[in-house]
Amino acid sequence: MIKYPIQTFENSAELLMKALNDHDLSAISQALRPLNISEILEQLERLNTIERAVAYRTLPKDRAIEVFERLDAALQADLVSGLQEADVAEVFAQLSPDDRVALLDELPASVANRLISGLDEKERALTSTVLGYPQGAVGRYMSPEFVTTHPHLSMAETFARVRTHLDDAESVYTLPVTDSGRHLVGVISLRDVLRADDDALVAEIMKAPLSFPATEDVEEAARYCADAKVLVLPIVDAEERLVGILTVDDALQILEDAETEDAARSGGTEPLRRPYLATPVGTIVRARVVWLLVLALGATLTVQVIGAFEATLEQQVVLSLFIPLLIGTGGNTGNQAATTITRALALGDVRPRDFVKVFAREVRVGAFLGLLLGSLGFVIASLVFTVPIGWVIGLTLLGVCTMAASIGGLMPLLGKAVRADPAVFSNPFISTFVDATGLIIYFLIATSILGL
Repeated sequence: MIKYPIQTFENSAELLMKALNDHDLSAISQALRPLNISEILEQLERLNTIERAVAYRTLPKDRAIEVFERLDAALQADLVSGLQEADVAEVFAQLSPDDRVALLDELPASVANRLISGLDEKERALTSTVLGYPQGAVGRYMSPEFVTTHPHLSMAETFARVRTHLDDAESVYTLPVTDSGRHLVGVISLRDVLRADDDALVAEIMKAPLSFPATEDVEEAARYCADAKVLVLPIVDAEERLVGILTVDDALQILEDAETEDAARSGGTEPLRRPYLATPVGTIVRARVVWLLVLALGATLTVQVIGAFEATLEQQVVLSLFIPLLIGTGGNTGNQAATTITRALALGDVRPRDFVKVFAREVRVGAFLGLLLGSLGFVIASLVFTVPIGWVIGLTLLGVCTMAASIGGLMPLLGKAVRADPAVFSNPFISTFVDATGLIIYFLIATSILGL
């Protein structure tokens, strides 16, 4: 058997790949043994599907379960296909209900049903509770495993309840307080429980609760949790009965995934939903090709506009020199506005009903930018070519910047209003739209000033 030296994290990747290439399971285990959980995750995310399954199976049972819990749901689904059914069932049973649901969403229905049927009655009921909520609702991401207390209980009794559920509760640092009908009436922190006298009642110390409806959007719930800076956000049904909790770490992960999705779509691609090196090339191609086709079709508008003003270009060939400058400036201006408003929507700074205020502000911003850039364009074009050409370029920059900023600011609001992803309505479509309309403005101004 080949001997491998004791390694640090810096050379662990090299040793792991060598062991995988040699099909040496003992060496693979040795390469992973010195690494902590985060480092193991980093190594597994850089492997292909087969290599990841082989490396994962060499982990000790306890570490394997912990690693599996922290993998992205898409990578968990990949691992399921490479593990024996008994191993999958054991790991699946160890997951929390919300993590199970995330994995089930990535699996074929037949595999998902088989895994659910293998759970005991209690775990199957908890998982079914989460599965019962629609995609995108916070109920789909909440944990139904939590510790509650009641207003008439003492601190000693409350602490005893916490100790009883330490192994199965998602979080014990903030305790929801419910009445006999499971209605949320308050919250109390574990710090307050430990600080107070044992015979003090929960009703004397509990605070007014923050909560969020289980059927509402998960991203809004996560933003609410993060903005409120709470460790646990109670999730309630339509009758204000407590049905689950959203922890701050889950909220932050939801927001990170949402921002990743927005960044991808604003760049004209679909989010990969898994680490880049762990994503098959075919998946990356599929994530990009649809958007490229859509944008290519949209770009034909620009070609049609240029074709319509072909005679104008023949009379003043110099006008063609400024086309890249003008459509590039318009596209960048629109993208800036769209990115700003998309982010403001995500943070809750603006809402679709603010479209008039947003439009008014972006018209002014675009006009100021157009005035600055147009003045510069007028001076340069007048010095290099002629004063009439300078007027054409200056006025076009003013018009294009004003139009692009106002359209760029409104498009994300329109997307939000029709319940579409605002990022889809931002950079790619705005660039295509502004290119065509910007050229129309350009040629109309040129025709008017130059008398073509």
